Amino acid sequence: MDNKETSQNLSAQPSATSAQLSSVIPPDTSIILFDGVCNLCNGAVQFIILRDPQSHFMFATQQSDAGEALLQQFQIKAGKAGTIILIEGAQYFTRSTAALRIAKHLRSLWPLVYAAILIPPFLRNAVYDYIARNRYRWFGRRDQCMMPTPEMKKRFLE
Repeated sequence: MDNKETSQNLSAQPSATSAQLSSVIPPDTSIILFDGVCNLCNGAVQFIILRDPQSHFMFATQQSDAGEALLQQFQIKAGKAGTIILIEGAQYFTRSTAALRIAKHLRSLWPLVYAAILIPPFLRNAVYDYIARNRYRWFGRRDQCMMPTPEMKKRFLE
């Protein structure tokens, strides 16, 4: 992966699937796209859900129909699939910037972590990329995406 920071502001390309998605996504809701077979990523999603009582975030695995539609809509190349992707309105963020922007919306002291945004992106992303490259080795992978509980399921796009 390169060390280029990704923050894009695009006029998303609408499609039939994106029109269907926009009808189920509440206003002022951000979407987190994650690797559904990664144990670290699944654990991170569960961590976020527990600390997001206002349901600011909705989730989709990058392998799901909704995830693939969003990747296409925002013209995100498949190579970005090794990173978490945060979609906020017409913008998306990847890697450490996405993680820090997510932390900013969590309850407790997690918004303080956002101060790390002041660290130059090439340094933040070097750490992020190291963890991302080793995530399967350290945390394992699943044969299939997690099955959310019925309560969690309403936060997931399919």
